[in-house]
Amino acid sequence: MFRSKPSLRLALSLLLALFLFALPFKQMVEAHAYSAAYTTLTLTKTQTEMTYALDELSVIELVGGDTNNNHMIEQEEFDAMKDKIEAMVKNSVTLKINDQPKEWTKVESFVLDRKGDATKVILKVLYPPVSETDSISLTDVQYVNDAKTNYVNLLAIVYGPQKSTAALSGKDRSWLMLMTADEYSTFYQDIAQAESAANNHAQPQDAAANSQVSSGWLSFFKLGMHHILSGYDHLLFLFSLLIARQSFKQYATMITAFTVAHSLTLTLTVLGIINVPAYIVEPAIALSICYVALDNMIRKNVSHRWVLTFLFGLIHGMGFADIMKEMVIPKNELAVDLISFNLGIEAVQISIVAILLPLLYYFHRWKLSRRAVIAASGVVLVLGGIWLVERLVA
Repeated sequence: MFRSKPSLRLALSLLLALFLFALPFKQMVEAHAYSAAYTTLTLTKTQTEMTYALDELSVIELVGGDTNNNHMIEQEEFDAMKDKIEAMVKNSVTLKINDQPKEWTKVESFVLDRKGDATKVILKVLYPPVSETDSISLTDVQYVNDAKTNYVNLLAIVYGPQKSTAALSGKDRSWLMLMTADEYSTFYQDIAQAESAANNHAQPQDAAANSQVSSGWLSFFKLGMHHILSGYDHLLFLFSLLIARQSFKQYATMITAFTVAHSLTLTLTVLGIINVPAYIVEPAIALSICYVALDNMIRKNVSHRWVLTFLFGLIHGMGFADIMKEMVIPKNELAVDLISFNLGIEAVQISIVAILLPLLYYFHRWKLSRRAVIAASGVVLVLGGIWLVERLVA
């Protein structure tokens, strides 16, 4: 039998490194792992309106104000911290016209939108209008120096009947749009047509679609990559599936089943066709990790794992969708944004599989590989159990 001790040692060392990397997960999960803001820019002839919504836990982390330490913002606490929140948004979110930073001309509204786990602070402000041939950009540096928090600003731009989207995350924190003189004229003509159609209860005509808008599909592709790379529970689940000894055909079937399943529920959740609450989805994801870890420990030779993977993949897909389901994505961009987001997730998954499978080939030639699988699955079981308890009592 072919044996290569250096190769086996290398494979084992890399696998152990992955487990050592997993040990801080408990500390990471206690932090606010994913923060989401939702921004809408509405361009009209007289003004530029920005609506900025941020989840309450992010607000508490950034400006404090949770005086009773219940991890919620009460109305009295919100009233007391309004000035701090405004200052925080001003320092982090910059709107530029022709590369010149602009100040708010007016605060239109500032409210605490209480909706249970989906509670947000919503600030609506006005800026000067965009003139002919002007460029307009938005930069968001919220959490830019916080390595533990993966922040994303899901941006929607509305100009007449036309809409566009972008996802600002990671190092890509800026959006830019520029319209030519002809497009500018068409834009306001379309606004007039839309207003006239609304008054006559008719459908507005489509706006010109050739404005120079920064590409949204790439930002959603990168968002998908960031989302799974920061989703330690999803990565641990994938690793648990792979570490058990299987044939290449079993691996291929299993990964295909997981991809089909999570793509299905991701799409259905974002479209609003299904809506399973997070307090069910998140514990179920942790439970899936525990189940696979136990399965690795009990069964020496796993079989038909693709069935199990498909069922759990349905649950993980709903978890993948959490960041996008509250975003109002234009119908003409929905398919592209969804596909791009999902492809970003798949790019990371395929890369992980491509790296691990050759290592696992050598790893399972080691005479102590079975014991190592049991020990590793024990670590995974503990981490999954911690997440399960935390999500049940949260």
